[in-house]
Amino acid sequence: MTSSLETVVNHVRRGLERTIVGHAEAVDLLLVTLLCGGHALVEGVPGLGKTLAVRTLARILGLRFQRVQCTPDLMPADIIGSNVFNMTSSTFALRQGPVFADLLIVDEVNRMPPRTQAALLEAMEERQVTVDGTTHRLSPEFAVFATENPVEFEGTYPLPEAELDRFLLKIRLDYPDRSRGEEERMLARHHEGFDMRALESMDLEVLDAAEMVRARADVAAVRVEGPLFQYIAAVARRSRDWPSIALGASPRGSVHLMQASKALAALDGRAYLLPDDVKRAAPAVLRHRVVLKAEAELEGVTPDQVIADLLAAVEVPK
Repeated sequence: MTSSLETVVNHVRRGLERTIVGHAEAVDLLLVTLLCGGHALVEGVPGLGKTLAVRTLARILGLRFQRVQCTPDLMPADIIGSNVFNMTSSTFALRQGPVFADLLIVDEVNRMPPRTQAALLEAMEERQVTVDGTTHRLSPEFAVFATENPVEFEGTYPLPEAELDRFLLKIRLDYPDRSRGEEERMLARHHEGFDMRALESMDLEVLDAAEMVRARADVAAVRVEGPLFQYIAAVARRSRDWPSIALGASPRGSVHLMQASKALAALDGRAYLLPDDVKRAAPAVLRHRVVLKAEAELEGVTPDQVIADLLAAVEVPK
């Protein structure tokens, strides 16, 4: 692992350990999202620390953070902003919405109506927004972390495949691991005075912004041999003709699988890609991209199970 990447990884892990107990794999995937310059869906029941993790990430990386709580009446102007008339100058000026930040957390994104989802789509894909015909650029660091509650569906608007495909990863947060005593450690930490609402008062070291720029360059430089291009493409193609899948991964999904795999290789201290990196990245990259057939869903099959079977069926390059 190169020095810049090692600095960023250690800094993020150390900072998040001060506020989040457990979720080691999710922490690495949050970091992968930023190292690849992508966006992530974060799925988990309420109270698992989804928002706290992203707030901490923004704080230790010195990034501007905004949050949107989605409701069925949320309008595009509520997230991208609107032009407001200035009585003094007799001109219109843009009142910036929360997308004008570095990290944007969109809580319960599936409660956002389709029109507002479409406005967010432009921001995610183009890193720009259009207000009254005028285009406004967003931060180069702009990243969306959208949360979903997997158990509540009343009053929600399922995200269309076109929008889901814009997310690099879908990260799942589970309950604390009983075998590791994670919930007990969390209780002890709160008993000792930890207050997640007072994050700004915590002595969290802020990373030099130049380190993240260099770390991203290190990830981009991870070497990928020809057979691994073929392997990644084979995984994506197999998802398109798998018996229980109605809609497989897009070519964008192939690119995202390669990018996430390279980031995981770099996190493991390697400057070259292995098939195991692809296998590790595949569930988070593909689980929100594959659409199961109705009969598979009725049988209780999950996307992760299908992805595991799919990976087992694709020949691994030697």
